[in-house]
Amino acid sequence: MSQPAIAVQNVSMKFRMHKEKIDNLKEYAIRLVKRRVSYTEYWALRDVSFAMQPGERLGVLGFNGAGKSTLLKIIAGVQTPTSGNVQVQGVIAPLLELGAGFDMNYSGHENIFLYGATLGYSRAYMKQRYHDIVEFSELGDFIHAPVKNYSSGMRARLGFAIATAVDPDVLIVDEVLSVGDAKFKKKSERRIKQMFDDGVTVLFVSHNTNQVRRICSRAILLDKGEIIAQGEANEVCDIYDDMVGEPPPKPKKKKKKKPKPEEKKMESTI
Repeated sequence: MSQPAIAVQNVSMKFRMHKEKIDNLKEYAIRLVKRRVSYTEYWALRDVSFAMQPGERLGVLGFNGAGKSTLLKIIAGVQTPTSGNVQVQGVIAPLLELGAGFDMNYSGHENIFLYGATLGYSRAYMKQRYHDIVEFSELGDFIHAPVKNYSSGMRARLGFAIATAVDPDVLIVDEVLSVGDAKFKKKSERRIKQMFDDGVTVLFVSHNTNQVRRICSRAILLDKGEIIAQGEANEVCDIYDDMVGEPPPKPKKKKKKKPKPEEKKMESTI
């Protein structure tokens, strides 16, 4: 068997939630010295393990707060787990919070290189892809305007164009299959479909089990940071639908073929 494209081994992630609001660093330092900082621990993930082979498509299901986005951020390298380790082979294209790394005071032009750096792309590489990014985003002269003047759709389009400017080995999608207006949605869907057709490894988060059934071959179900089900996509989707209270999809009825006129004649003679 080939080396896994993604290997997640006993990954856990703990966050500290402060019980009292602390407005500045000075106040925090004083409370820390006096040992008056109180917080509760929250485990977003607990002992999560799974592996994906190259070209496989895995769906990640779960309610809000189940740990789905935290898992994707750890795999993408945005966050470091409290314990456990993750190994990813090849280039990653993370479609997570599009445009979340933009500096609002910088222009779109400057943010292409800034956002590209946060995704791990070199400045030389971004220069090679610059014109393709601008053309795909359809921003035109607005690329030189501050991002704070962009609409949310314009920011998402630029973020999508940068994140998909690479030929990835692994595609991580967090409920972002299309962005922008109807025209750009079709354009972005075509680009993602092309990535699918190229045989990339896909890690796909969605609440839509119909999408997971259609796109993925396997799935995992997270609940309170733990995997409670994993296996064939349809089986895991059925479990999730039961938890949500949704009825399973009805199997399509096969249409009966109408007998040809010659066949009818033969039947009548018989």
